[in-house]
Amino acid sequence: MSASGDVYDFHDQIGHLLRRAYQRHVAIFQESIPDSDLTAAQFVTLCAVKEMEGCSLNDIVKATAIDQATIRGVIERLKARGFLAVAADPNDRRKLIVRMTSKGLALVDKTIPFAKAVTEATFGDLNEAERVALLFLLRKMLSM
Repeated sequence: MSASGDVYDFHDQIGHLLRRAYQRHVAIFQESIPDSDLTAAQFVTLCAVKEMEGCSLNDIVKATAIDQATIRGVIERLKARGFLAVAADPNDRRKLIVRMTSKGLALVDKTIPFAKAVTEATFGDLNEAERVALLFLLRKMLSM
């Protein structure tokens, strides 16, 4: 017990609850997505590259909130499976440009309905008002 008499119960802490919710979401994702080798981080990376229609690693880091070291490994694995193409930027040879391949586009299109179902399963029994409130509060926390 602390000097003020307050007990610190990690079970009630925001970081712990967010981590548990995320772990539940990832487990639902892995159970639901037909490509058992596709991780949630890989899927969001594919979605970001598709949305930006060719982008740098820094663009992907900003869009996905996946750190630079991790995103390099994600990109390499997706490239090795033929979902992404990586080439030097013709204007700046030091910069890499990442683009979707037709195989990657097909995978994203095939996976999106399952990803929507994952979102529904992650929300669980939350009613519409609770879902709106949760998304609003998470976005507000991220904008601080």
